Amino acid sequence: MPQRIRVNMMIRITPIRLIGPENEQIGVVETSEALRRAQELGLDLVEISPDARPPVCKIMDYGKYKYEMSLEARQRRAHSKSSELKEVRLGRSIKIGDHDVKIRVDQSRRFLLEGHKVMVTQRFRGREIAHKDLGLAKLKDVADALADVAKVEQTPRWMGKQASIILAPDRPKVEAFKRKMEKEKAEKLARGEKVEEEKPLEQVEAEVAAQAQDDADED
Repeated sequence: MPQRIRVNMMIRITPIRLIGPENEQIGVVETSEALRRAQELGLDLVEISPDARPPVCKIMDYGKYKYEMSLEARQRRAHSKSSELKEVRLGRSIKIGDHDVKIRVDQSRRFLLEGHKVMVTQRFRGREIAHKDLGLAKLKDVADALADVAKVEQTPRWMGKQASIILAPDRPKVEAFKRKMEKEKAEKLARGEKVEEEKPLEQVEAEVAAQAQDDADED
């Protein structure tokens, strides 16, 4: 359970070690003196190290501090979500057409740009398993098409009549790709051209789920 942060009059212990609003070390002072200084600046006195002796407190804008902490927490949650693994299937056999492969590449790219890893799966139907090289070539084509934003984390791994690779975001490439897209978007707007709106991620996830269900229904 997170420890409750004491602020202003909730700080009962005295004296305290005080840090100023610019991180300057003021030294050990009585709590009443620290409160007076904070009030004169229109700021708060916040206990940041309660277990130290004397406790360490800082003069700061507590409202701003709470906002920054909540923002960092959201970023941590977003970062933890980046480890999610999304599966994109290349149809139910190696006969998937180039257009459908491109759709899967675009979906995979969207996941990678959002920080997710992607498992691309090629299934083999019936006697197609005798032509493993064709399926593996399709997986390689997908990896090559996404090389501008991703790196291969797992080379083809077999499970029954299907092979999968795992692609992970290559963060420097992802950032470079995003900058490029933003520049192109700005140039289009400057020319008065229409900019196509990006699909919500939830819609992409729904499309991938529907494709997987269609493949299962065909089995």
